[in-house]
Amino acid sequence: MSAAITHLPRLNSEKEEAARLNLSERTLQAWRTRGDGPPFLKLGRAVRYDPKAVDAWLATRARRHTADPGPAAA
Repeated sequence: MSAAITHLPRLNSEKEEAARLNLSERTLQAWRTRGDGPPFLKLGRAVRYDPKAVDAWLATRARRHTADPGPAAA
């Protein structure tokens, strides 16, 4: 007997996530290549984004002024 999965997170395609962030798909692709963009999932050849994980990543990018190095530098 297999366990029933009651909830799967909604995963966005690259196109959907780019639209949600008001970015181009090429920007997301470049960020993935450099390793400095939001977390993503690779399912076979498909790339998917969990909006909650992307939102958490965005929160780490917040700055109070232009000279603020952010939490990574602290």
